Amino acid sequence: MANLTPDQNKAIVLEAFDTLFNRKDVDTAKRFWSPEYIQHSAHVPAGRDGLFSVVTSAPGMRYEHGIVMAQGDHVMIHGRFSNIGQPANWIVVDICRLENGVLVEHWDVVQDEVGQAASAGGHPMFGDAFPT
Repeated sequence: MANLTPDQNKAIVLEAFDTLFNRKDVDTAKRFWSPEYIQHSAHVPAGRDGLFSVVTSAPGMRYEHGIVMAQGDHVMIHGRFSNIGQPANWIVVDICRLENGVLVEHWDVVQDEVGQAASAGGHPMFGDAFPT
């Protein structure tokens, strides 16, 4: 699977995120994440098993993606994680590096989602509407 296009890498990451975060299918997700997966997030324990443990400990978690961009073997997604056991949803930019169609490294930037009253600019952080 060497030399995948940016569009192919985007499709792989979107399918991986849906498989893990929405369907909670850890067995299938293993084919998307390398056993040597490197996690740079402050919110997730190291490695693939650390990521999987976060997901299995939050059974109500849901993921929605917005903008998806890719350059070479890197994919960046703007998304929302809801029902995460926190006071607010998280708006996240996830940056994933793939090798041969498998996620091998991840970074993120995380913000708590705010409602209209707390939005200085008056626009939602994700999508077209403020969270309810």
